Amino acid sequence: MILTVIIVNYNVKHFLEQCLFSVMKAIHGLDAEVFVVDNNSVDGSCKMVREKFPLVKLIENKQNYGFSYANNQAIRQSSGKFILLLNPDTVVEEDTFTHVTDFMEDHSDAGGLGVKMIDGKGNYLPESKRSVPTPLVAFYKITGLSGLFPGSRTFNRYHLGFLNPDETHEIEVLSGAFMCLSRSALEKVGLLDEDYFMYGEDIDISYRLLKGGYRNYYYPGTTIIHYKGESTRKSSINYVLVFYKAMIIFARKHFTHSNARIFSLLINLAIYFRASVAIVTRFIKISFLPVLDALAIFTGYYLALPYWEHYKPGGGIYPDTFLFVAVPAYIIIWLLSVSFSGAYEKPVKLIKLLKGLSIGTVIILLIYSLLNEQYRFSRALILFGFAWSAVILTGLRFLLHLSGLRAYRLDTQDKKKIVIVGYMPENRRVNSLLKQSGIRFFFAGNISPLPGNEIDSDYIGNVSQLKEIVMVNEIDEIIFCASDISSQEIIRNMHYLTDVNVEYKIAPPESISVIGSNSIDMAGELYVIRNNSIARDKNHKKKRLFDIAASLSVLLCSPFLIFINDKPANIFINVFRVLSGSATWIGYHKAGEPGKTDLPPVKPGVLTPLDVHRRANISVELAKKLNLVYSNDYKTINDLLILYRGCRNLGRNVS
Repeated sequence: MILTVIIVNYNVKHFLEQCLFSVMKAIHGLDAEVFVVDNNSVDGSCKMVREKFPLVKLIENKQNYGFSYANNQAIRQSSGKFILLLNPDTVVEEDTFTHVTDFMEDHSDAGGLGVKMIDGKGNYLPESKRSVPTPLVAFYKITGLSGLFPGSRTFNRYHLGFLNPDETHEIEVLSGAFMCLSRSALEKVGLLDEDYFMYGEDIDISYRLLKGGYRNYYYPGTTIIHYKGESTRKSSINYVLVFYKAMIIFARKHFTHSNARIFSLLINLAIYFRASVAIVTRFIKISFLPVLDALAIFTGYYLALPYWEHYKPGGGIYPDTFLFVAVPAYIIIWLLSVSFSGAYEKPVKLIKLLKGLSIGTVIILLIYSLLNEQYRFSRALILFGFAWSAVILTGLRFLLHLSGLRAYRLDTQDKKKIVIVGYMPENRRVNSLLKQSGIRFFFAGNISPLPGNEIDSDYIGNVSQLKEIVMVNEIDEIIFCASDISSQEIIRNMHYLTDVNVEYKIAPPESISVIGSNSIDMAGELYVIRNNSIARDKNHKKKRLFDIAASLSVLLCSPFLIFINDKPANIFINVFRVLSGSATWIGYHKAGEPGKTDLPPVKPGVLTPLDVHRRANISVELAKKLNLVYSNDYKTINDLLILYRGCRNLGRNVS
């Protein structure tokens, strides 16, 4: 067997699907095998592989042992003369593997081979070729000098920026995203080092190949797309720690003691610096707008209170308790309601802001009505706070939008102008998928993948006219149907249109996903029918915030709830469990067997979606259906409705 392709997957099902589709086309005519090693994904990846790619050899790990361990599992079971380690967030050309194996056959001294990589917008990825990160090379990289002088032989040795990316070169370090290795070389130097959980293993094996007398090559005769960073977010603190600690392992293993100490010192300094920057940046991003909102609301009260005290009927001075206790409490309730309504999500939607303020005002008035007379300061001031907040917070968002800051851009209902490249049956399917995904778009027309002068009335042009179509019609996004146009042609067109401001997506056949990426610094993105899954990070946070707020509300209302619940003592036990994070107020119904339907995991729930219906006899099929609907389209308002309808069951035992 000439080639073994190994893909390690962790929770990137849609990207894996697209990758495998391109891989299966690329192995056509080759004596090759494909392995997918899944590191305990929970997104249904394994089920997708079994159903759509039955020829793939699937290894299902019940624990995430790391990238090196997973690759070694497959290498030990493989039989290819050459072994290709491939990221799941990649797309290869139809003849990529033929070119690669031919090159390796012609260069008996080759230990490993890397190819030219581009991101999802057609931009060249500099990590396609690298050198060993010696202390000096690492210093230039960490300090940013390599970025300031990208073509310098001295300062940008890390990415070998002085070498022409369109020419074949001997290099030192291969990219783990696409790394073709000689089996005979691996038998001599050993498999991947499993001390590296993720990152660093590509540098380590490349360096060991060089030390073993082999050569590593960069070969631009074929190009692949790499949706850089989908499996990990490069700006995260975890990435900083894992990547730089991998560099320390490499230094201690391969450098002299003195060099290793210098390198470790540099890396540790970089870790603390980058981690600090990441923490501060993340805190600022999360807290900036809520803090600005809180200050704006408080300022309104602070400035208006003296006038209200002077002109209100009956006069009177409010105690400091009102301004420094009651008003902050109002602000907290308003901002929590605004957050629950989704007004802090991107892009900013003013309707969600007003909805959140309205709900918060109702909650404040309800709490106000339950307070002792001495704490009831003024309903009019609560209504003033609502009106002021609606005006000032809306104004702030308009100002932030006009400032041009991308993170605070208003959702102005602008629609992307999209064209689809493919034949009509697939074009219609993709168009329907886009409509179901919930994105706003204007469909500009279909483009035939067959170059030529004869254009059917269903098409506005053919692929040879793509650049002209994009420029004349001011197209924002091109979607390629992978079943109708080759990966090679897709990549060629992306190269050709690099000077045009347009985005790209690829639609695999018979898939519910459309995948792409907009820049070298962005992870891949996708349009998918299930567009508000409970598994999304923002929904995890919203659900946790709901649990905390609901727990406090249950405690506040417990004098009433204990009279309508069969197990009143259990209410307090459940509050403790939810606040501790071991349970949630709303979870799946156990009759729906969530573990067998690939639903995202949710902690055990006191209540379930079935509590809305208040029915005693529930079929398994109905439970499954309601669990699926709840999981696929998570909304805080649904949790609130379930909590209200199920208030008589808050003392239920959590299983």
